[in-house]
Amino acid sequence: MSRSPFTLAAAATAAVPGVEITGARPLTSGGSGRFDAAVATRADGSEVVVRIPADESALADVESELIALRALTAGVRDLLPFAAPEVVGQTAADETRVIVTTYLPGYQVEAAHIPAGRGVAREIGEAIARVHALTPSVVRSAGLVERSPAEVRAELERLLDLIGRSGRVPVRLMVRWREAVEDDRLWSFESTVVLGGAQATSFLLRDDAAGAPRVAGVLDWQGLAIGDPAVDLHWTESAPDAADDVFAAYGDASLRAPDHALRVRARLHAELEFARWLVHGIESHQPQVVDDAAELLESLSAGLADDALLADLPARERADVSEAIALLDRVPRGARTETDTSMHTDAYGPEELGLHAEESWGLGEHAAASTDDTQPVAPSDVTDDTQPLDRS
Repeated sequence: MSRSPFTLAAAATAAVPGVEITGARPLTSGGSGRFDAAVATRADGSEVVVRIPADESALADVESELIALRALTAGVRDLLPFAAPEVVGQTAADETRVIVTTYLPGYQVEAAHIPAGRGVAREIGEAIARVHALTPSVVRSAGLVERSPAEVRAELERLLDLIGRSGRVPVRLMVRWREAVEDDRLWSFESTVVLGGAQATSFLLRDDAAGAPRVAGVLDWQGLAIGDPAVDLHWTESAPDAADDVFAAYGDASLRAPDHALRVRARLHAELEFARWLVHGIESHQPQVVDDAAELLESLSAGLADDALLADLPARERADVSEAIALLDRVPRGARTETDTSMHTDAYGPEELGLHAEESWGLGEHAAASTDDTQPVAPSDVTDDTQPLDRS
């Protein structure tokens, strides 16, 4: 049963010793009910958010968020043009945890409602790029997860193996996802600091003096890690009007070389959310969730019947090293053409190939000086196994 705002306010006093709470109101953001949450007002007029996880999964997210928010030191926060919540206090309560953080004012826009243009779409794209520009030491110093492109790829391979054994995934989807994971063009990205799966609603907006929306705060830091930047852009698949502008703004604000496969991987991560929902149902032994996920996968498969995930990838301009080496096996053996490497000197007299009287083969002044008028060398017996010239 959900806790009332006043119950949560009382829990805040236990989490933050000495705090005086003068009021409380519900905090609702259209979430899935994973937390009981309220906004509590302190005696000085400032507001804090009080949350209590509703299940073990939410509790794990809270504990991860505590580590992530503490990794955002004052120096790191100064690098960001927007605010992130700060931990005010926490305490254990009834096999769960009470967490109190600063309240960030602002409004949220669902992905499907973000319009095209320079407003919300570009602001969010630029904000994601600023997070991805953070130094990796922010994550490493906190002991958080770090994944290389190869590890991201291997993780998706394991996911596909797991859902493939379930027998609940349409063959078309399995082929589509296998081809993507096996395509080397997707997996040469540079790992960056990521939020770990941001949503459009992770970004709080406020209008500036001219009425233009600006990202004022970012929520959902529990997945902070080093990994694939595409995971923070997968939600754009639900923003058909805004996606182009989000990616354009992200690219303009990014400090790294262009990632031509970024959008394809973002789409792949979005599609695999259905697969992860299936895995959740299997691992939690919830047949209803498994059936729901399987139905969603069937709908997804039907909707993608005429869609090619890899069509937007740039074509290979040249074979890579492994492909080039493989081609060597196709070269016929014994087909070498004998090449005459002897020096033809019919047009020269022997005296023209000798040294001038004042020159010698020693490393003296004339030998040390380098000029464009290099004298030809007359080898006595030139073969394919040419020996280095001894000028001593």
